[in-house]
Parts: sequence; C-alpha cells; structure tokens
Amino acid sequence: MTIKEVEEKTGLARSNIRFYEKEFLIKPIRNENNGYREYSEENVEDIKKIAYLRTLGISIEDIRNIILQKVSLYEVLEKQEQVLKTQISDLENAKSMCEKMLKSEELTYLNLKVEEYINKLPEYWNKNRPIFKLDSVSFLYMWGGKFTWGVITLACLLIAIIVFPKLPSQIPVQWNNGVANYVDKKFIYAYPVVCVVFRFLLRPFIWRWLQIHTFHIDIIADYLTNFVCFVALSVEVFSILFIYNIVEHVTVILFIDALVFIVLLIIGWYKLFKKNN
Repeated sequence: MTIKEVEEKTGLARSNIRFYEKEFLIKPIRNENNGYREYSEENVEDIKKIAYLRTLGISIEDIRNIILQKVSLYEVLEKQEQVLKTQISDLENAKSMCEKMLKSEELTYLNLKVEEYINKLPEYWNKNRPIFKLDSVSFLYMWGGKFTWGVITLACLLIAIIVFPKLPSQIPVQWNNGVANYVDKKFIYAYPVVCVVFRFLLRPFIWRWLQIHTFHIDIIADYLTNFVCFVALSVEVFSILFIYNIVEHVTVILFIDALVFIVLLIIGWYKLFKKNN
C-alpha cells in the first residue's frame, strides 16, 4: 500500500511514518518498477505499535532494542513505569508545596523562610538531586547561551565591517594545500549570516533530534549552535589572515576550534558527573 493509505489506516502524519523509516524501525519494500515504497500490513501494525509506545514516553532507542530483541517489552515497560512513578511523585510533591505556600497571602521572596516548609534540608536536597544536576552544568550553559552566541555573531559582523574596505575584490572561501578558491569580497558578510541562520533556523531541527535521542537537549543544542558560529568566526579570521599570507592552512584553525570546544565540553560534563557522585 502507499504512504497515503498508511496515513489513513494509522491516523498518523506522513512525517512520523518517514521518521520511523529513517530510524530503521520499519522497512517497507521498494517497487522495482516505479521505485516507490510499498508498505505491508505488518508495517502498518508496527507503525501503530511504535507510535503507541512513544505516547508512553518510551524512547526511540528503547523501541529499536525491543524490535531487535535486545531487550523485552516487559522490561522496558517496567523501567518506564518506575520513571513515570517518580515523575508523578515529584510533581505531586511540588504541587503540594506550592499549595502550602499559596495559603500565605503575605508571602514574598524577601520574607520566604524555607525552613517553614521543609523540616530536614539535607534530606530534601538529596531527594531533589535531579534538579540540581542541571545547575551543575551551568558551565555549559555559559558557553551555549545566547550571550555567547551574540558575542560571536557581533564579532563576525564587526570584523566584516572593519576589514571590508581593505579587502581585495576577491577573497578565499575554500582551501586545498594552500591553494584557494575565490569569491567576491562581499562574501565576508556571509559569516555573521551563518550564525543567525544556524541559531534561528537550524537549531530547532537539532533540538528535535536531540529530544528523541538524548537528555539536556537545550544545553547541547545551544552548545552545538555556538560551536558552528565559533567555527564561522574562525574561518572568517583565517580568510583575512590567508589574504595577507600570515597563515596558509585552515586545518590548523579548525583543529584548534575542535580542541577548544572538546575541552570545554569535557570540563562541563566532568562538573556534572562530579556533582552527581
């Protein structure tokens, strides 16, 4: 059957069906005559099962392992049940605390006394360790934050504005063993544009992918966005240095970029795991 028929049978959007296929959770066959995908009844049932498990909060990776029989559905459901119980308990506790605090009409930040709501602080902090895990990755927040992105983007723009009048009519954009391909010097303004485009257009796609595959999605998405912007800034600077024969090999610049951000990432995650242990 066609993907349109699968949409009608499952009630799911085509994008979801394509995504499950891209993740190798379903494998429709190809019609050799026209090259179109042909979905079987088994594919339809698999799609419904996958979508249902996703509504339970089960990750794509866990679903893949179930399909590959690396783990049983029962085991995954047991694990997910415990996760949901913990989440429900945490939400109920937070709700109860809010209700208790709201009973005081004169409550403000200045007169808030934590001890009035919590008897044993160390025990309460320990119970809420998952929340404090996020506090411990503030180092990554700093490097992935909007401020850092703004600084990098502004630096790209200011450099472009300052050097533009002094640039030759053609500037290098691609290098191979010291030999460059050249374009009009207006291309120097492409670097700050790359930062803007990546932050506002491409970051949402990175965020969605990370939402499925990992945790701390906001931190990592911002971190990767700023990494690309930092690379753009570095390449912009290299282009200028290359024009004046100060440096010849862009690979050195890119290696330094990668090294800097890997070190920062390691420091950030070290702080996270040190906080947890």
